[in-house]
Amino acid sequence: MPFDSKKLLRSISGNVVRKRRDLQWSQQQLAERSAVSRRMIGMIESGESNVSLATLGHIAAAFNLTFSELVNDHVAQDSLPDKGVRLWQGSQPGTKVDLLQSFPASRTVELWKWTIAPGDRYQGEPDLPGYREMIYVIRGELTLERETGTQVLKAGESIAFAADRPYAFANTGKGSLSFTLNVVA
Repeated sequence: MPFDSKKLLRSISGNVVRKRRDLQWSQQQLAERSAVSRRMIGMIESGESNVSLATLGHIAAAFNLTFSELVNDHVAQDSLPDKGVRLWQGSQPGTKVDLLQSFPASRTVELWKWTIAPGDRYQGEPDLPGYREMIYVIRGELTLERETGTQVLKAGESIAFAADRPYAFANTGKGSLSFTLNVVA
């Protein structure tokens, strides 16, 4: 699916207007709390501005939202769409920024690189309540086993889930499996 910057801007605009009105803030109050000019807030709300990722980050922080909650047109969902949200596309083919997964964290973030040979499996122990894990598959296919069922994630796919229940990572394919794992507490 091609990148649609106008659709993204409409989604962001609607989310900013909705959240600002829910909080009963004026554009000036949002500007002061986010350190973004009132003029830029107005342009974002009207969908007229190709806003930077940093500016969106300031606005999300002012609202006490995650970045994904601000930019996602599926705000009521617990996670982003399967392929994430395209937030920027460069002038050259293949240059892009996709937000794959996001959730709030307050303490620790760990980044792990996993490699599992064909036929091997790791049985994970439940983490403490509040821990979450995010996975991004680099190569191969990851079979993720959880109480809610089994999922197969292919290269380029990601998932976020609560890690306070038993889970397992398995390579049921013929080739090597490589993925990154973020543990967030």
